Amino acid sequence: MHIWVDADACPVVIKQILFKASRRTGVAVTLVANQPINVPRAPQIDAVQVASGFDVADDEIVKRLSAGDLVITADIALAAEALDRQARALSPRGELYTADTIKARLGMRDFVETLRASGLHSGGPDAMNHTDRQRFANQLDRLLTRQLKS
Repeated sequence: MHIWVDADACPVVIKQILFKASRRTGVAVTLVANQPINVPRAPQIDAVQVASGFDVADDEIVKRLSAGDLVITADIALAAEALDRQARALSPRGELYTADTIKARLGMRDFVETLRASGLHSGGPDAMNHTDRQRFANQLDRLLTRQLKS
């Protein structure tokens, strides 16, 4: 398993959880962003900077993705693409996207985009809180434990 991080909007606390898990397990983590990102010095942790532009980081992740990998993203379209490629996808808030849930999430995303286009603004998601961080850490631990046992 390789962990790919859609790093442009990934909260720092989530990156720190990923770095700690990578050091503990040896699982490779690559952050992909359109800006420079500092990562700890560890052979299994790196960052890839891509050009600016719509979905450039997402496209780079999809290009490098293999079945069984894990993508960390809040981007529903990228999560759907990961699932289509037999990878797993986890949101920074700890939601494990599945084939059963991704269609509903894509529908909701499209609905919200339609509302925004008509002038309604929802204000965006709530700020990350301790429960979100804990849910992410727990879900990541479950995924890594399963991977390491197989």
